[in-house]
Amino acid sequence: MKSLRRVFPFVRVYAFQIFSGFATFFVARFFEISALFLVAKGIDGIGAVIRNEPSEYSVATISLGIVVCVVLRMIFVVHARRAVRRASIAISFDLRQRLFATVQKQGSDFFARMGVGDIMTRAIQDIGLIQRLISFGAFMFVIMIYAPFYAISFMLVKSVTMTLLILPALPVIFLYAKHAARKLAVTSRAVQEGLSALAAHTQENLSGIRTVQAQAQEENEIKRFWETNNDYAAAFYAQARINSLMQAWMPLFASAAQLLIIIYGGSLVLNGEMTVGDLVFFLACLSMLLQPIRMAGIFVTIVQRAVVATDRLYEIFDAVPEIEDNPSQNTPDMIKGRFEIRDLSYTYPRTEKQVLSNVNLDIDVGESIGIVGRIGSGKSTLLKQFTRMLDTNRGQLFIDGYDARDYPLAQLRAQIAQVLQDPFLFGEPLKSNISYDDPERELDVIWDSAEAAALRETIREFPNQMETLVGERGVTLSGGQKQRATLARGLIRHAPVLILDDCFSSVDTETEEHILSRLKSMRRNKTTILVSHRVSTLRHSDRIIVLAEGRIAEMGTHEELLRLEGIYAELERVQIQGGKDAGKDELDNEDDEDIQLSPV
Repeated sequence: MKSLRRVFPFVRVYAFQIFSGFATFFVARFFEISALFLVAKGIDGIGAVIRNEPSEYSVATISLGIVVCVVLRMIFVVHARRAVRRASIAISFDLRQRLFATVQKQGSDFFARMGVGDIMTRAIQDIGLIQRLISFGAFMFVIMIYAPFYAISFMLVKSVTMTLLILPALPVIFLYAKHAARKLAVTSRAVQEGLSALAAHTQENLSGIRTVQAQAQEENEIKRFWETNNDYAAAFYAQARINSLMQAWMPLFASAAQLLIIIYGGSLVLNGEMTVGDLVFFLACLSMLLQPIRMAGIFVTIVQRAVVATDRLYEIFDAVPEIEDNPSQNTPDMIKGRFEIRDLSYTYPRTEKQVLSNVNLDIDVGESIGIVGRIGSGKSTLLKQFTRMLDTNRGQLFIDGYDARDYPLAQLRAQIAQVLQDPFLFGEPLKSNISYDDPERELDVIWDSAEAAALRETIREFPNQMETLVGERGVTLSGGQKQRATLARGLIRHAPVLILDDCFSSVDTETEEHILSRLKSMRRNKTTILVSHRVSTLRHSDRIIVLAEGRIAEMGTHEELLRLEGIYAELERVQIQGGKDAGKDELDNEDDEDIQLSPV
């Protein structure tokens, strides 16, 4: 129960709305009791009429009173449920917003620990369980609190003896419910963890379905899914067994108490010590008293699942972002694009291999820098330092003379456009993907960006042109089209700094030359950093950097590096002999992080 206290700040915002719902529900229960009391009086009144005896109230008056009480109860119940359910929906909305905002700030280490399917389960299923506790379980809790108060008060008025006869059974029922709750806590966590594993497995498989089919691994994947599915089913069976026992025993206790009262109360009626109406009213109050007992099994299940859901939710809420965002007030609002790197070294968490080692580099405003190197040489790791996707120590990276850690993350990343090797497109129209950072952009501006990325004529061939839906991850486009679409998305921002991470790997050389020509004129006086395995792509850069084992092995212009007859010159010779993509296997821009960091 301590876990649920952590949700109280979200609940407190809607406290008045929830209190209003509970208060009107309390009034509704009063009218329900009143209706039962009038029913009892009506039974005695009908009996008096049959016996030709005078009655305290006429049957017509009692009937009218019952109708009024039932209608008023209905009105108050509707208001109560509407108020609490609206509050529960608002609370779940706030929780999901908080979760989504928290996830947006996390780095790669977080996603290595927690899969996408797992996060989705927590965002939908776990928050749904908390919403169910507030909207449905809360009413149960209220009933369990004041239904006994109402019932016992009226029962004592009618018969102290019969009331005392059944009260000793209540502690026994409470202890049984507490014992079952402890078992449910264990099985509920197993069920939720199993569901997360199932969602993560499904999401991963469907994301890589082409690889599965290409490797003919369908049967193996089905077997792996069976194991995950079986673990989830086993946890569900264990929870269902405990629920079944609770829902069988609780009504049994209630029925035993009712049977005892019917036998004893019936004898009082036969002896003339109690009227039939009073016995019926007492049984109705007993039913109200036993109502919490009947629903105890369901309530305990709802609470325990919500407790587990809260714990799982706060595993995300409590996650500390890897990248600290503690900006200084002294940094300028706009960056120009001058970078200074001083003795930069980097080692990925949980590994001992140093990916970057004592890198020193100055990049001037408006300079174009080319970067090349073998797999694991540190290219992608170096690029991620510029946008602080990976963090440096203070004093290792300066932007326009200010330490990179002093810039607000959002401000820094908004002014550095980055186009990645692995193109990602959202399942929306092309124009929405290209103008992702500003959906209100004019269509002419979007077309100009597509032209710069050599995509304009391709889009015009599509029946819906800019309104073409690209499907999830751009599945309807070819590899080259996706890369050019993401390039257009980067170019449209006209950012002071542009980083191109081998984003021409699926583009033919003729198209690439057209794009590079446009880039040269568009990016005049703006900083451009380009990673590529093609010498033809890098040769026009102001400077080219060759990385090897995390260090700068060579640096200079295209001509200067050829005269060195080192790594770069060898790469050019290989590509001249074997084509412009030759040497890609050795110099592929594979993400260094993927090499160093794997899920735990």
